[in-house]
Amino acid sequence: MSKSTLRGGLLRAFAAAATLLTLASAATACAGSEATTTADGRTVLRYEGAAGQVLFPELAEALGYYEDIDLEWIGDNGNGPQSLQNTATKQIEFGSAFNGAVIKAQAGNSPLTSVLASYGSDTESFSGYYVLEGSPIRTARDLIGKKVGMNTLGAHHEFLVREWLSRQGLSPEEISQVELIVVPPVSTEQALREGRIDVGTLGSVFRETALERGGIRPLFTDESLFGSFSYGTYAFRTDFIERNRDAVEDFVQGTARAIRWAQVVPREEVIAKFEEIIEGRGRNETTDLVGYWRSPGVAGPGGVITDQEISTWIDWLVRNGELEEGAIEVSEVYTNEFNPYSNGTYEPTSGPDGGPIEEAK
Repeated sequence: MSKSTLRGGLLRAFAAAATLLTLASAATACAGSEATTTADGRTVLRYEGAAGQVLFPELAEALGYYEDIDLEWIGDNGNGPQSLQNTATKQIEFGSAFNGAVIKAQAGNSPLTSVLASYGSDTESFSGYYVLEGSPIRTARDLIGKKVGMNTLGAHHEFLVREWLSRQGLSPEEISQVELIVVPPVSTEQALREGRIDVGTLGSVFRETALERGGIRPLFTDESLFGSFSYGTYAFRTDFIERNRDAVEDFVQGTARAIRWAQVVPREEVIAKFEEIIEGRGRNETTDLVGYWRSPGVAGPGGVITDQEISTWIDWLVRNGELEEGAIEVSEVYTNEFNPYSNGTYEPTSGPDGGPIEEAK
């Protein structure tokens, strides 16, 4: 089998994304990245949210952790590669995506830099790859010729499925026979139960509610592959960082503090704050999903990024022919420069009134 066939799965999603991001890079290279400011001099950062959920930047704003920036929500989006494209094309100031997608975009000359971990997995928060309870699928080899549903191709779930298949001993030729198809998360459980897919990718509330209804079992989980591990990052355009360092630094320190707050306070307190935020922002949402929140899922204290969380996917892309060896270095992908937790000494505690404060140990 040719190397081009092996690369087919990822190239389907990456080819178009890389082309668009490269074009975006060229189109914006000479346009500058001057930020919009408020009347009182705060820098406005446009972003995309998620219906019925609270992102860490939104939590940071609600906790009063920003001093120099205001957030401007422009709509919702759950697609990582699209989030990167929107960031590169200046529709938003920052986006969040799987690190493999960030690396691929950067290798395609997209001017992005990751500054903070945005999501990941641990024993409480993870994505599982589920089959029906009575399914004959028990091993990776049983997936040959079967369909695996996920929210998007060329991102987290495609990488994880291919990594698991490889670890289980399937050859590149055999892996190419596993069909990966796009199924919206809200429809995945139904598609699995109706037999339209053989394996469904379920995380967060979709996993919790599906498990409540019963009749499914995990084939594997991302946490079983890598343990506690951050998979995605918040990324800004590199030129925006250069021109607006104070704003980016404020975003990172505030969001890092919010992540750490969620990592250390009781789960019930986090859920209560999420409900308060959703009820107060006027987006015609429900708080029904919030009770299914289990943990931040971010491995590093305050979202500090590790080399391993980047190098794992650089190595994977090189190994699978998607990236030339040496084309991009780990240090080119991300920076912890603005994160107050990067030196391991900054720790939030709870003040006498129950509110969050920070102390340098």
